[in-house]
This record gives sequence, C-alpha cells and structure tokens, in this order.
Amino acid sequence: MIADEDKVFKALADVSRRKLLDRLHKKNGLTLNQLCEKHDMSRQAVTKHLILLEAAKLVVTQRRGREKLHYINPVPINEIYMRWIGKFEQERVHALHNLKLALKENDHE
Repeated sequence: MIADEDKVFKALADVSRRKLLDRLHKKNGLTLNQLCEKHDMSRQAVTKHLILLEAAKLVVTQRRGREKLHYINPVPINEIYMRWIGKFEQERVHALHNLKLALKENDHE
C-alpha cells in the first residue's frame, strides 16, 4: 500500500498531470488526441504523463475500437483522503456534534 501511495503522491506532484486529471474530471473518457488539444506539450510528453498516472492507478483506460479512452479513477485519491485527511476531519465533526449537544442542553436548562 505504501508504494502505491508514493506513486499517487509522485503523480500528483506535477502540475501538468494535475491538469490532465482536471480535464478528465470535467469530461471523462477522453482520447490521447483530445487530452493533447489544450496542452502546450507534445503528444509524447502527454503520453509520458499518462503512463505515470496509469501506474499510480489515477487513470484507467478502455479500448473502443482503435481508440484508447482515459478515465479518472478516484479510488487512490479517496484512499489518501481517508488516511491523511479524513481522520483529522472526523475529530472536528465529533467536536462540532458535542458542541451542538452541549448548546442544546444549555437551551433546555
């Protein structure tokens, strides 16, 4: 699991790869040509970024005839969220819940 997380963090560390993920988030199932359209990179550079995103399992592909469609996979990002963010957020939610209960209790007194 740790090696997978390292790949995800490495993939997310680059602004170009984050832009590719943003594009897929807006419109999933894009071809390589479609992904290249709005980038100031060569087709080869986009391909290299996609290879890293696929290795991190942030992008999955599906063949449709001669086309290769790219889809964002939110699972690795969710796993990072649950491990690194969610557990901290959970404490705040519990604190707010307890505050709400305490304020209700004070209102009834």
